[in-house]
Amino acid sequence: MKKTLLSAATAVAMTMAATAAAHDHRCLEETCTLQALFASEPGAGGASTSGDPVAAQRMGSWGIDTAGMDTSVRPGEDFFGYVSGNWAKTTQIPSDKSSYGAFLVLRDLSEARVRQLVEGYDVADAAHPDRAKVATLYAGFMDQAAIEALGAQPLAPKLAAIRAAGDKDALARLMGQSQGDFGRSFFGLGVSDDQRDPDRYTLYMSQSGLGLGDREMYLRETFAPQRERYQAYIAQMLELGGWENPQRNAEAILALETKIAEAHWTRAESRDRDKTYNPVELSAFATTAPGFPWATYFAAAGVPQAPRAVVRQSTAIPKLAAIFGQTDVATLQAWQAFHTIDNAAPLLSKAFSDARFEFRNKFLSGQPEEQERWKRGVAFAENTMGEAIGRDYVALYFPADAKAKMDALVANVKVAMGARLEQLDWMGPATKAEARRKLDGFGLKIGHPDQWRDYSGLVVEPGDVFGNAERSMAFEWDYRRNRLGKEVDKGEWGMTPQTVNAYYNSVKNEIVFPAAILQPPFFDPDADPAVNYGAIGGVIGHEIIHGFDDQGRKSDGEGVLRDWWTAEDAAKFEAQAAKLGAQYEAYTFPQLPGMHINGKVAMGENIGDLGGITIALEAYRRSLDGKPAPEIDGFSGEQRLFMGWAQVWRTLWRDDALRQQLVNGTHSPGHIRAFAPLRNVDAWYDAFDVREGDALWIAPEDRVRIW
Repeated sequence: MKKTLLSAATAVAMTMAATAAAHDHRCLEETCTLQALFASEPGAGGASTSGDPVAAQRMGSWGIDTAGMDTSVRPGEDFFGYVSGNWAKTTQIPSDKSSYGAFLVLRDLSEARVRQLVEGYDVADAAHPDRAKVATLYAGFMDQAAIEALGAQPLAPKLAAIRAAGDKDALARLMGQSQGDFGRSFFGLGVSDDQRDPDRYTLYMSQSGLGLGDREMYLRETFAPQRERYQAYIAQMLELGGWENPQRNAEAILALETKIAEAHWTRAESRDRDKTYNPVELSAFATTAPGFPWATYFAAAGVPQAPRAVVRQSTAIPKLAAIFGQTDVATLQAWQAFHTIDNAAPLLSKAFSDARFEFRNKFLSGQPEEQERWKRGVAFAENTMGEAIGRDYVALYFPADAKAKMDALVANVKVAMGARLEQLDWMGPATKAEARRKLDGFGLKIGHPDQWRDYSGLVVEPGDVFGNAERSMAFEWDYRRNRLGKEVDKGEWGMTPQTVNAYYNSVKNEIVFPAAILQPPFFDPDADPAVNYGAIGGVIGHEIIHGFDDQGRKSDGEGVLRDWWTAEDAAKFEAQAAKLGAQYEAYTFPQLPGMHINGKVAMGENIGDLGGITIALEAYRRSLDGKPAPEIDGFSGEQRLFMGWAQVWRTLWRDDALRQQLVNGTHSPGHIRAFAPLRNVDAWYDAFDVREGDALWIAPEDRVRIW
């Protein structure tokens, strides 16, 4: 439903907003101290340190890190190298990361600020129960000695329940219960805005069940080493959990997941909104997908009152039900046991957490070292009570004028998008009129929710890390499922304010920018306007274009999934999109022979990038009001705009992480995004004298022109 700007490798946990009063205290400057926030409220715990733990770093004197450039490189040969070549040569990926770049620099900043907040909370703060709960969550996670002493004990009741599930009905019950605990299912349930009726919540069902993420990891020969290591990891975790016959069961689990992978739709198929809206009455599943105890499953998930579920992969669900019916009970039990152990491992003793890190982070993504304990503790607290922390975060780190400046920028970019619509020569008047109505209806959320999530019903117990996590999952699922059939909360957010990201929500037809992304290199109110237009302007444009990309274009201005295009205009759009996909699929990665970007999977993001920088350029030109742009350090305004875009996407990858991004991600790698869309923008060629014969040259007639 949402399209996010970041890759999965850098995305942080997302929580949703609901009710509660807005924050009472706002610091007007980013330099306000935590003591100032806490001291203004009786009974608050004092902070452990003072001031901003890490300042948001400006990029050079006017918005571009000129020291990070490599001007010996011709822009037309390697624009990423030209803008960020010296940065790439002198920057090391931190040992606790698998990639590094502009997003993760800001994520580190946000993480440090949240740490200072969390460590400043008091578990005995009766006046502020949310802070007390967050402090309790964090303190429990940080008590390694207590966690180590428990060993595998927290798992014992879960594994006992799996052993006691001696038939298919009992196993289906466990799968239903997994919506709110550490377990796993062949099917994923979710509650969200109905794509055909955006004012009401509905139940969605999607394919699930794979421990390696994507079907390609099971079916392509090139990933044989990953499968071999995965099987060894399954056996290792089963043995740690005391499950019988770990080696034999690991082999059976991998074989089972391979069958599941064969039944799964591809990622490209699963993002096609024309094919993924398939409402099925709950009572009809027994006949449309036989072999699985559906009534038991839905009852255990707590959704038997739902009249229907919107099935995303219509042909996969019956196949998964049949696989369940054909698989022996012992294998299903072992599969459930492994995934329960795997999901719980980060909250268990060192033997479990280290094993998971060694496989999932170090082997699959190339991350040399585990994150420090406090970072994992911060993530645990954020996953559980993200908006409670966010309320204090924005009081300290979101200046009052930031929203006003963003409002103005977004308004300018929207005007530019409207102008681009009118200029399109491939789109007919009927489709243009619908597109204009959709653009006019775009909603905007900046910084933070107007109302905050209510955590009063969440039970947090001192010293019970495992139980706190399980209660949190149940709390979250209850919150979701109890909304079924009710009116949609239009004010809800899909990210916390401290998240470095942005998104477009097609069902609400809105773009959302959390507070944490509104900092350099994305947005600096004191930077050169051209750089801001290339950076945050391009990001704003990217999110607007998601309403008009290959999938977002399928919803109208009210968020309703319907076809509002003429057949002729749709065909022209699809032809240009196919050309763009072919461009991206042609990029090679010498360190990963045979690996390529999947143009269909990344299509929406690539269209977003191309359209984003195109309308950002239009907005910048309009902002000049006919006056010439000043020259700064020998760079023209349009040069600075394109440099601002490229600087946002500076990224370094470990080889294994890049492989995971290409297989499991929906975004092209950042270093590609820095230059790939610009190859289709005529003004970029003019700005940097890019000529025929240069490596990045595309002939004018072959350039993709969509929005």
